[in-house]
Amino acid sequence: MTDVQAESTADQIIAVFDKINEKVDAMRAKRINDPDSLGDKLLKFALPSVAGFVAGKLFTFAWNRSVGRNRKAAMPAGTAGAGSLGDGVVDEKESLMMSVLFSALSSAVGAAVSQLSDRGSQAIVDRRHRRRND
Repeated sequence: MTDVQAESTADQIIAVFDKINEKVDAMRAKRINDPDSLGDKLLKFALPSVAGFVAGKLFTFAWNRSVGRNRKAAMPAGTAGAGSLGDGVVDEKESLMMSVLFSALSSAVGAAVSQLSDRGSQAIVDRRHRRRND
């Protein structure tokens, strides 16, 4: 009885190893047939990341130069009024609204630039593949 169980266990183990081998062979074939080189993959990763980062920094710089300067100039020293919006006094409500506006606009600009540069990097890689195949 134990010989039959040992053979069936060994057969099960071999069957599992065969499934693993098939999966590894499929993954190897997928990697070999992938037309993207390492440089293509780096380009498709780095270009959108760097472009999004630079766009975010430029947006922050532009925001601080325009809106940030105006907010500091509008706030009188030592006063914290609770007036209405746009009264020239920067209070907590205005500060919160400006922070939310900044984060929304900054993320929208970063996402748009990242998406556009992702499409651009994919177009560059596709053009390189067409030239290589011609």
